[in-house]
Amino acid sequence: MKKLSYIVLALLTLMSCKQEPKDYVTFSGKITNPNSDSIIVISRADRSFKKLIKVNKDGSFSDTLKIANGIHSFFDGSEAATLYLKNGFDISVTLDTKQFDETIVYTGEGSEANNYLAQKSLSQEKMFNDDAMFVLEKEKFTERMASIENDFMKALEETKGLDASFVEAEKSDFMNLKGYLFKFNEEKYFLHTVLGKGKSSPKFISYENNAGGSMSLDDLKGKYVYIDVWATWCGPCKYEIPYLKQVEKDYHDKDIQFVSISIDKKKDYDKWKTMIKDKELGGIQLLADNDWKSEFILNYKINGIPRFILVDPKGNIVTADAPRPSNKKLRDLFDSLDI
Repeated sequence: MKKLSYIVLALLTLMSCKQEPKDYVTFSGKITNPNSDSIIVISRADRSFKKLIKVNKDGSFSDTLKIANGIHSFFDGSEAATLYLKNGFDISVTLDTKQFDETIVYTGEGSEANNYLAQKSLSQEKMFNDDAMFVLEKEKFTERMASIENDFMKALEETKGLDASFVEAEKSDFMNLKGYLFKFNEEKYFLHTVLGKGKSSPKFISYENNAGGSMSLDDLKGKYVYIDVWATWCGPCKYEIPYLKQVEKDYHDKDIQFVSISIDKKKDYDKWKTMIKDKELGGIQLLADNDWKSEFILNYKINGIPRFILVDPKGNIVTADAPRPSNKKLRDLFDSLDI
């Protein structure tokens, strides 16, 4: 009987020592050259979760997160990385902000999925920077995508410890990306061929000029023409305004005209006029004759704005998808043309 009591007592002790599953994530790390005194973790799907984590002077941090399982982002200043978090994870990260994506390494429970995501991010960045890939003929592009898909599936299969739900979500995301990339290739190939360098530019005719009267592209022959297609409701367009104003100022006496074409609808006519005045927009301010359905917009395959176009003094295309004013490559382009 006494022996039985000892056994029961031992079982009770083991049961009392058994840990309940954690309903939180432990997230810690060490950041070299931190951009700020804190990082932010945000849920990707609906941004319902947001947590500010203090970063110590030595770059270390640690906190617990009560999250819904899934994809999150963590930000250090303007830099960001993708996180897969699941309750019970105890994960740590090290990185150097001088080479943010290239130096991210995760350790601890949950590190497998996150190291996989870090490497995937690097691969996709390299792919999107490969301009030559996106102007391939469809057959060659299809072959290239087949190779990329094979590499993706291999990396996913070789990563140990991944949840089935995570794997299925990754496969679904890749198929969505694949569909987007085929459309992107189709658009870029069209710009590279039909609207390639040296081709005669599609024309706009008799667009209303904010300064009075109307203007056509042919009226601007004799100088390079840098065209900004925008709208008053477009956030990224408005972001470019101060950069565009500075470029206009720096090249105001050069062999180039700056033209902004708004695709605002007729109902927003007053907004267009008001923004030109309030923002003190320079250059030549024109209003397209039929917003998105304008022939010039359709001929240039403009499906998203802002879009920038550079036309030479003879009315031929230099580039149908020119760098934005905020991009240093624009000035490099101008310099290469001795503008």
